[in-house]
Amino acid sequence: MNDNELSVFNYGVKIIHDPIRNKGTAFTEADREALNLTGLLPPRVHSPAEQELRVLGNIRNQPTDLDRYLYLISLQDRNETLFYRVVMNNIEEMMPLIYTPTVGAACQAFQHVFRRPRGFYVSARDRGNIKKILQNWPHKDARIIVITDGERILGLGDLGVQGMGIPIGKLSLYTACAGIHPKHCLPVMFDVGTNNESLLNDPLYNGLEQRRIRGEKYDALLDEFIEAAREVFPGILIQFEDFGNTNAFRLLDKYRNKLNCFNDDIQGTGAVALSGIMGAMRITGEKLADQRLLFLGAGEAGIGTADAFVAALVDDGMSVEEARGKCWFVDTQGLLTSDRDHIADHKQRFARENPPITDFTEAVNTLKPTAILGLSGQPGSFPKEVIEAMAKINKRPIIFALSNPTSKAECTAEEAYRWSKGRAIFASGSPFDAVKFGNNTHVPGQGNNVYIFPGVGLGAIVSGARVVTDEMFLAASYSLANQVSEADLSRGSVYPPLNKIREVCALIAYEVAKIAWDKGLTDLEEPEDIMAEIRKAMYLPVYPHYA
Repeated sequence: MNDNELSVFNYGVKIIHDPIRNKGTAFTEADREALNLTGLLPPRVHSPAEQELRVLGNIRNQPTDLDRYLYLISLQDRNETLFYRVVMNNIEEMMPLIYTPTVGAACQAFQHVFRRPRGFYVSARDRGNIKKILQNWPHKDARIIVITDGERILGLGDLGVQGMGIPIGKLSLYTACAGIHPKHCLPVMFDVGTNNESLLNDPLYNGLEQRRIRGEKYDALLDEFIEAAREVFPGILIQFEDFGNTNAFRLLDKYRNKLNCFNDDIQGTGAVALSGIMGAMRITGEKLADQRLLFLGAGEAGIGTADAFVAALVDDGMSVEEARGKCWFVDTQGLLTSDRDHIADHKQRFARENPPITDFTEAVNTLKPTAILGLSGQPGSFPKEVIEAMAKINKRPIIFALSNPTSKAECTAEEAYRWSKGRAIFASGSPFDAVKFGNNTHVPGQGNNVYIFPGVGLGAIVSGARVVTDEMFLAASYSLANQVSEADLSRGSVYPPLNKIREVCALIAYEVAKIAWDKGLTDLEEPEDIMAEIRKAMYLPVYPHYA
């Protein structure tokens, strides 16, 4: 075999080991001949539909959801086109496996189930060398980064580098739901250590065996990464994901007007929760301005949701001060009041003058909210007495138990409907099955950020936006709320079904891109048909032709 023949042979073998170009048993006979693959694959050529059938059978035969997750990740590692075909065609079945709630269990077990690296790791040891190592990434046209430092993974706390499952999962959803090509997606773990003792004592832990760095060293390392990423991947969009409260708010404030970025836990959660409240208004017939919100949890998700709610009220003509007065918070110290000795910066704008209340049930009975929103990560914190109190105060109480994963939900769908005698308007962060109560079947809405962030990202990428603004997230909320059908509302769901997610994302992307062009936030020329441009940019899992 001469050098030229060897090159052709190696080319074919490289393709079957490249997850983006591999077709598995779907390589045609012509492909196999052209790539010298004859004999290296089983002789029968299968259609993509037949491959999908095999994959679904294998997934459904796995004993646990974690095993199903691992099977899917293994498929993604060897054949991304088939992986995305399976996910897109079966989104309602697959999303709970590749993201919440199963991804939480996967992150917790990450060091013990680790098989093959995926994504990019930047650690504190890389200081001064980040630009050089970023050039090791094989896909030179990365357009979006999801980055985490692993300090607050879902409601599970500090998982260090085991949190890499979150950027991987988020970017899988960017592709499956918004059609951003896999080669444009870059998951990043920003490893600055962990304060989780069990991980530090685990000989199989994959991250730095040190406690988290803070302050100037942390900031200098992140600054270096961001500058390097912008140089290596011009125009890159950066999504901050699952950073702890210590860093999340200040990093968003620091970077939001300087580069193309957003924080999904603050802005994405806020947008999707606001949309759910808007949907609830279509059920109750009430006005947004008449709502009184009581939050359990004053972290990123809670404050982000309150900010989004305030933005919507201000957009409707209310003053900022009056709008903030519609929001009350209960945190680990009780009702958030202005007479506390110390109030974190991100909470101060929602601190209220009021006698102290330490019990959430008492807060409900005293403040008489129209909606309670659980973003605390404390399972069972909406007990029977809370739901019954809400049902006594409101004809249609709004109960949003939004903490993830499912094990952290403040109450279950069944509890909310049963304790409210079927009158609750319920939404959750992770999925719950439909609940039959009396003569009605209630289909709980899932207030998952997947309804927001992929479309926002797609719109920002297509438009070439220099920044992602709060106006874009507010527009995303309106767009999502408008896509809930009367049939959805009649079943009690304030979100559209997941099988419509591609259309949801496309319409949100349109709104985001239109703002970018209308406000002069991009240097790209506006196309004649923005929606056509968006749809043209959306990836479909179709195999390439080689012969």
